[in-house]
Amino acid sequence: MASSEVHSDSDDGMDALMDKFKTQRYKKGFNEDTWEEEFNKVPMFMKSAPEEIDPREYPELACLQAIVHDEDRPPEEQAESMKDEGNAFFKEKNYEKAILSYTEGLKKKCGDEDLNTVLLTNRAAAHFHLGNMRSALNDAATAKKIKPDHLKALIRGAQCCIELRNFAEATRWCDEGLKAHPTDKKLRELRAAADKHKRAAERDARKAKAKEKKLHGEKETLLAAIKERGIKLFQSVKRPQRHSDSEDENEASSAAITELSLDGLSSQEVTGAQVFLDEQGSLHWPVFFLYPEHQQSDFISAFCESTCFIDHLAIMFGEELPPWDMDRKYHPQNFQLFFEDMVKETLYQVDPEMTLLKVLQHKRYSH
Repeated sequence: MASSEVHSDSDDGMDALMDKFKTQRYKKGFNEDTWEEEFNKVPMFMKSAPEEIDPREYPELACLQAIVHDEDRPPEEQAESMKDEGNAFFKEKNYEKAILSYTEGLKKKCGDEDLNTVLLTNRAAAHFHLGNMRSALNDAATAKKIKPDHLKALIRGAQCCIELRNFAEATRWCDEGLKAHPTDKKLRELRAAADKHKRAAERDARKAKAKEKKLHGEKETLLAAIKERGIKLFQSVKRPQRHSDSEDENEASSAAITELSLDGLSSQEVTGAQVFLDEQGSLHWPVFFLYPEHQQSDFISAFCESTCFIDHLAIMFGEELPPWDMDRKYHPQNFQLFFEDMVKETLYQVDPEMTLLKVLQHKRYSH
């Protein structure tokens, strides 16, 4: 009978409570307008952790953080908590904070080798996603020292080496890993990729070396052709050490051969033209014409050494004169040509009927 009364009282109380909600709003519930924001402040339902945890705004989260960072707990528990925190940041792709958490876990210096290895490989993964390949490789290498057969450390080390284009080292990491894990698919794939990249890099290096050798041979042939014509190349840069005249000449020519283009004119405006030797054995030079009176210029990128100046002038100032020649006085037969000695600041007159070779063999270049 007593039991029946208690049950009846309980039912009466529940009815009264439900009746109360019909006339009064529940004051401690979520606000209808801001319920999503309030809901997100509950740690269990948070989509992401706040940057700064204010105990007044996030009291529950602040309590959890205090538990996680409790220094009175054993180092293993603290390191495990920091690992979990780092993993949560990692899932959110907040790799910088993940690295900080994993680092704090490692600072606990717990005696659990498995846990320390996981902290290192996880931190290596975070560094890898940030593009910090050297740091990622260092963590993978440290993890491998603790656990030489740790699969994730071996895979991450190989990946880092490939990204750093150290393909031989990547192959070594894969070979070490395959000794412990001979059937691992990822290691086999990385091994094949490293070998492929290595062979491609070696092939590219051979091509670059062959190209360099060819260019050097072409320059040497070009230099020999220039010397054979009695043309000397001059550099404006002074050399600190003085040798004999013949040594100076050879050194100047060898150095100048790398700059076989008009000084100060190797730009996009003049296409970076350079001296070259054609199949018939004729030299072609870039030649710059300046008309100071009108502040105008012309550029011939390949002026054949056997061609006379008048031949080019007849083309440039033939039937159609340039628009800037308002007085119509720039006719081939009226031209006076000069070339400038930039060192002595002297002008030398040139006969338009002369070939370019004759001008290049001028006494200015033979002393």
